[in-house]
Amino acid sequence: MWAEQAVFYQMVPLGLCGAPRENDGVLTSRILKLMDWAEHLERLGVSALYLTPVFESDRHGYDTRDYRKLDCRLGTNEDLAEVVRTFHRHNIRVVLDGVFNHVGRGFWAFRDVQEKRWDSPYKDWFHINFDGNSNYGDGFWYEGWEGHFELVKLNLRNPAVVDYLLDCVRLWVEEFGIDGLRLDVAYCLDPEFIRRLRQFTGDLKPEFFLVGETLHGDYNRWVGDGLLHSCTNYECYKGLYSSLNSMNLFEIVHSLKRQFGPEQWTLYKGKHLLCFADNHDVTRAASILTNPRHLPLLYGLLFGMPGIPCLYYGSEWGIPGEKSQGDDALRPALDRPEWTDLTDRIAAMVRAHRESEALCYGDFKDIVLTNHQTVFQRRTDAERVLVAVNASDAPYTAHFDAGCGRAVDLITGETHDFGGGSELPPYSVAFWKCER
Repeated sequence: MWAEQAVFYQMVPLGLCGAPRENDGVLTSRILKLMDWAEHLERLGVSALYLTPVFESDRHGYDTRDYRKLDCRLGTNEDLAEVVRTFHRHNIRVVLDGVFNHVGRGFWAFRDVQEKRWDSPYKDWFHINFDGNSNYGDGFWYEGWEGHFELVKLNLRNPAVVDYLLDCVRLWVEEFGIDGLRLDVAYCLDPEFIRRLRQFTGDLKPEFFLVGETLHGDYNRWVGDGLLHSCTNYECYKGLYSSLNSMNLFEIVHSLKRQFGPEQWTLYKGKHLLCFADNHDVTRAASILTNPRHLPLLYGLLFGMPGIPCLYYGSEWGIPGEKSQGDDALRPALDRPEWTDLTDRIAAMVRAHRESEALCYGDFKDIVLTNHQTVFQRRTDAERVLVAVNASDAPYTAHFDAGCGRAVDLITGETHDFGGGSELPPYSVAFWKCER
């Protein structure tokens, strides 16, 4: 599966392109602006682009009105097709957001129910009780997503709903040429729907990638044969920033050992979970870290640990964004991409990850661990890489049996000699590829 060796990049088109917060009904081809980022992403080295919802919606994209039409605030279907073609020309695959658990109140089938009530042929597309009432005064009660009644929950046990959604996915593949889907709130989706979607997309386009949004619990419920290929690793997301803020690297290493370690009880060995430092729902990495000098180290852990790394637009040059300030603060309009020293360092890590079999597929073994330092091993039969991080403001000499005399740092290209211990400069990260 191509995604196992990929580095993802996430964009929020409605935010990045500066679309109005409410759907104003005015057709404007804003999504073409994304094409201006293609060279930046190619230079950065990413190989897959994940776009949050782009189809016609009431407001933020997750409240869909029409799955078959690009949001008018972004442009036309042909605009989206041109965007996908552009990124494909730059060797970047495109994954869209599949919002299948719920729709917006403006969704055409729900509006039909509002108008015709019992007589609507779509009344069973939702979870409706005509003996109640909604807080909008519809004259009937319906289930919303987690109490958000602007998001009307779909009945995924209704074959007509499933057939409709799969037909929309077919359209997205045939008209736009997409390479996969990220499933919004996958933890809410009916497991049989996920199985049907996996079979359908696999038949439609071999190696079509499915990744689900999951928060807590056992990720094996959603990832595996006949299910999703991957899901979001929120456990390690929290561990990444929290272990640095508390200067307790035991936290992130414990999570990685629990998920991918050598023990028999390891939960996700062999699975490729989607890993991230931030996204459209959480405070940006540059804002959540208490020590700005830890920012490159955060990305060193991200690109060194097991999983599929995903960058969030703008964070590669360190823009801030606080969750407490609302969605707009996390999903800003940006005129153009920027390139800084941080971007340089991240690009080097992207290249190292993509070109290393061990970093893409290797197992995980803890070698050295203190509150401020960690050295862990990623290994396959063909390659062995040691990921070393020093989060302290002082140098640290790590004494351990490296199993080889010399190594090459995949980030800098410099040769490292293990004789007499390995000195880690303050605030440093290295990916040492051991020589045979």
